[in-house]
Amino acid sequence: MSAVAAPTVEMNVTASAIEEIKKFLASEDDLPETAGLRVRVVPGGCSGFQYSLNIEEESRQGDFVLDKGGVKMFVDMFSAQYLNGITVDYQSNMMGSGFTFENPNATGGCGCGTSFRLSFELINEVYKAKIRMRSDLCFFVERNAD
Repeated sequence: MSAVAAPTVEMNVTASAIEEIKKFLASEDDLPETAGLRVRVVPGGCSGFQYSLNIEEESRQGDFVLDKGGVKMFVDMFSAQYLNGITVDYQSNMMGSGFTFENPNATGGCGCGTSFRLSFELINEVYKAKIRMRSDLCFFVERNAD
């Protein structure tokens, strides 16, 4: 019988993103040493999924806790499967400033760049689910009972 590898998540965070995250953390009052940035994927946006960044005081049970340049990054198990291999950057130019995400798991995105789409094969593999289309942009997932 072979051993099953524990799930992992790899995330690249650029120096400019780390610098900006540190500014956000420093601007918060009375954050404990356990504080970090939660990076997650949530349903929404015109392409199906969007990224969410939140400062949290501590990790939650089951989180992956990554140290990137002295910044704690918290990733939940659901989000980890979609964020594995992602590069988080911070860019500032004439059009504005903000975090950007280069996600090798995304199969498409929207014009504004705030949401992304995954292949239905990946979603089905991850959830072991039946996927029923409601429209070309919206879907929902039924988990199998097994």
